[in-house]
Amino acid sequence: MNQSTMQTAQVSAHGNRTIHPIWLRLTHWSNALAVILLVTSGWRIYNASPFFEFRFPSDMTLGGWLGGALQWHFAAMWLLIINGLIYLAINIFSGRLKRQFFPLTPRQIAVDLLAALKGKLAHADPRHYNAVQRAAYLFVILDIVVIVMSGLVLWKSVQFPMLRELLGGYESARRVHFFAMSALVGFFVVHVVMVALVPRTLIAMIRGR
Repeated sequence: MNQSTMQTAQVSAHGNRTIHPIWLRLTHWSNALAVILLVTSGWRIYNASPFFEFRFPSDMTLGGWLGGALQWHFAAMWLLIINGLIYLAINIFSGRLKRQFFPLTPRQIAVDLLAALKGKLAHADPRHYNAVQRAAYLFVILDIVVIVMSGLVLWKSVQFPMLRELLGGYESARRVHFFAMSALVGFFVVHVVMVALVPRTLIAMIRGR
């Protein structure tokens, strides 16, 4: 019996075991909602003053006009920040962050990434993240920190002069914010594709078991 078959048998034998606790599911879905609201309203804000030679289609944006988009953006910003702080606090103080995401080495990431590209990466036990997942989730956490910091500069530039200078000025902070949000959108798309390929991960995130 190979390792993948053994993992599958173990999961089947413990089918009612909690995979994702309620706090994790709530913060996960709250974060997904916040990201969707932030991205779509952010596209409308970008359209009002673009710095590239393109604009996002109006049908894909939220808010209707600049003022409405800003209201949606600020509301979703607070949801993202509060939800993110709750998620980090529980992960850190419960020990889950260290347990689920570390240790993590470049070699582990390379091995699991190669296995994923060959279609040989096991997903038998959704309670445990492979190295690629761990790296991706850690990247998202750091990316959201960058989004929040650059967003603070765009929102309250005068109140955060040191942060503004750290990001290279107001216009540079706009670009940092744009590319950080684009990276988050990229992760979101890949995440949805992976869920479509392994649909039981969606069931686990809804039911918790």
